Amino acid sequence: QVQLVESGGGLVQPGGSLRLSCAASRSILRFNSMTWYRQAPGKERELVATLTTGDSTKYADSVKGRFTISRDNAKNRLYLQMTSLKPEDTAVYYCNAATDWSGDLWGQGTQVTVSS
Repeated sequence: QVQLVESGGGLVQPGGSLRLSCAASRSILRFNSMTWYRQAPGKERELVATLTTGDSTKYADSVKGRFTISRDNAKNRLYLQMTSLKPEDTAVYYCNAATDWSGDLWGQGTQVTVSS
């Protein structure tokens, strides 16, 4: 079973930037897609950005123009570069990988807090 581990979360001021990383224990080349989700307290988990085979990307309207999803296949890493951060971006961010053999895989999440 492939494991996913998120890192890079922390406290940042509004307007600041942060880069999240998702490390996979095996090659990410065979994942159908990789996605960043987030969940704020008392709210439903929502899709933030997804990266599909062929590097096609999709973003939530709330983060378009501010967030960039990317991956480094050689390092088995998925990234989320976040800029112009807003307090509304505060949430636990989760890494997800869609597979043909085990369904969706999830990391444990990393906390992002945007506050003055």
